[in-house]
Amino acid sequence: MRKRTLFRLTAGTAAVGAATLAYASLVERNMFTLRRFDVPVLPADTEPLRVLHLSDLHMTPGQRRKQEWVASLAALDPDLVVVTGDNMAGPGAVPGVLRALQPLLDLPGAFVFGSNDYTGPVLKNPFSYFLPDREYREGVELPYEELREVFAGSGWADLNNARTTLKAGGRLVELVGVDDPHIERDDYPSVAGPVSASTDLSIGVAHSPEPAVLDQMAADGFALLLAGHTHGGQVCVPGVGALVTNCGLPRSMAKGLHRWPGSDSWLHVSAGLGTHPTAPVRFACRPEASILTLIPR
Repeated sequence: MRKRTLFRLTAGTAAVGAATLAYASLVERNMFTLRRFDVPVLPADTEPLRVLHLSDLHMTPGQRRKQEWVASLAALDPDLVVVTGDNMAGPGAVPGVLRALQPLLDLPGAFVFGSNDYTGPVLKNPFSYFLPDREYREGVELPYEELREVFAGSGWADLNNARTTLKAGGRLVELVGVDDPHIERDDYPSVAGPVSASTDLSIGVAHSPEPAVLDQMAADGFALLLAGHTHGGQVCVPGVGALVTNCGLPRSMAKGLHRWPGSDSWLHVSAGLGTHPTAPVRFACRPEASILTLIPR
């Protein structure tokens, strides 16, 4: 009797595990979701401004459903598009990325790159993400300059260790960005300085939301900080949330909108739209894009 009961428990546990894995890999990772947030960062008595925040597409050529869903977001008619990196998942990804983003390229936009815009993914042990000093391993070089040329050629601001102003929604927006801190390509000191009093809005942008970088942006007065990289934890525990962020950000801030500690700045971390190709699963953390409606303080 005991052997039969143990067998049933083992079989039942295995069945639940298999069903969960199937759901995470075949269903939830394709449940693209639009998040909406109101962010009080504008001066009083001004009209709202809408920012579409996209991150971590990790695009492969055959992901037509994802490409079509992202392209459909152009119907939202955002005032500004900000892409926070990790667009590609392989050397042949550029056409798929452009199929997704082409309808948005006519809008005011800005971008930074992430590590997986520079080099492709490599097979890794998923439990290594729990190690604080995990070694970063590079894969094959990706055509990031080709992607940069298309984005910048369409008029989007390249914010990889750069600072600029642009017009969006009839407002003058000051933007600053860094190249990916996750692979130590960031150089905020080269673009640091207080925000200009003559602009209507200020936004700081990075791929990986490393606190040391965000602290500097907030200290310079940037009202809204945008980042991705975390995938929201990618595999979360209901009621608990993200188990890892793969950066210095606390797990409680792995995705969504938060006041940045010790400042007047707001941070939005996108859980992103893709997954690492060698771990194509999501659980309790749907792939997402976000519309941030910026409103008066």
